[in-house]
Amino acid sequence: MDVHQAQAFLAVADELHFGRAAERLHMAQPPLSRLIRQIEADLGAQLFERNTRQVSLTPQGAALLEPARELVMLSRRLKEIVQQSQAGEIGRLRLGFAGASVNRLVSELARRVRAERPGITLELFSSQFSHLGLERVLDGSLDLVIGRWDFLPAEVDSRVIGRESILVALPEHHRLASRDAVAAADLASEPWVVLPGASSATLPNRLGVLGIAGGFVPRIVQVAPDSSTQLMLVGVGVGVALTFSGVRENVLAPGVVYRPLRPGQAGVDVRIIWRRGDADPALSAVVEVSRQVFPDS
Repeated sequence: MDVHQAQAFLAVADELHFGRAAERLHMAQPPLSRLIRQIEADLGAQLFERNTRQVSLTPQGAALLEPARELVMLSRRLKEIVQQSQAGEIGRLRLGFAGASVNRLVSELARRVRAERPGITLELFSSQFSHLGLERVLDGSLDLVIGRWDFLPAEVDSRVIGRESILVALPEHHRLASRDAVAAADLASEPWVVLPGASSATLPNRLGVLGIAGGFVPRIVQVAPDSSTQLMLVGVGVGVALTFSGVRENVLAPGVVYRPLRPGQAGVDVRIIWRRGDADPALSAVVEVSRQVFPDS
C-alpha cells in the first residue's frame, strides 16, 4: 500500500460512505471504488462490507487503520523534514578544531548553534592541526574547521572569528626568561620543539620568518604531537617553541613562560573555514550563527 492508497482507504474508513469520501479526496466516486478494489486485490483481503444501505469495515480493514495512519503521517513528516533541511533548520555537520587552544571559541559557537538551531547537530573532531583540517575540508571528510592559516587556497571560504599573537615559549629558568621581549637574533642557537605541519602551516611558516630575521636556520630537536606535549617538553628544558597567545590562555603548562618577539610578528587570524560552493543549508546557517557570535571587526 502506497501513500495515495492509504489516504483513499482512510477517507472511506472515516466517512463509511464512498460518495463523501470521494468528495473529501476531490475525485469521482467510480475511480475511488476501483482504487479500493485494487487495494483489496493487492492485499488479498476484503477491507469493507458494502451493501445498498451502508459501508462498514471488516476486521481486516479495522486492523489496517493504524498502520495506514502511520504511513500517511510518516509521508507528511518526510515532507516537513525536507522543508526544514532546505531552510537550514536541521542537518548534521562535522566541525574540526585543533584542540584546547580554541576550546573557548568552539564552545561558544556550539552553544549558540544549539540554542538557535536545535535541529542541527555539530559533530566535533579535535586534534585537527590546521594543515590536516584544511585537507579534510577539501576532501569532504569535514564540513567546517576552526584553526589558523597564513595561506588558504581558492577552493576554501573563511571568516575571521578571533585574533592572536605569536609568542616564544621558554623554560622558566631560561637565560631569556627575565626579558620583556625576545629578539630574533637571541634565539639563533636555541633548540626548537615544533608541532607537525607542512611549511605552509602557520607556526612552521612563522618559525622560518623568525630564522630569516635572526639570521639562523632553526635547529629542531623534537616534533611534539600536540601543544600540551610541546609545552611540557619546553617546561622540562628540551627546547623552546613558537606558540599562539590562545595556547597560553587555554593550555596549562607548568614551568613555561611566554615572551613576545621583538620586533613582533604580524598577528594571526583564527578562522572558521568551509568548502567554497558547499550548498548545504545547515552549513550556511552555522556560518550565519558564527557571524552573530563573532561579529566582523
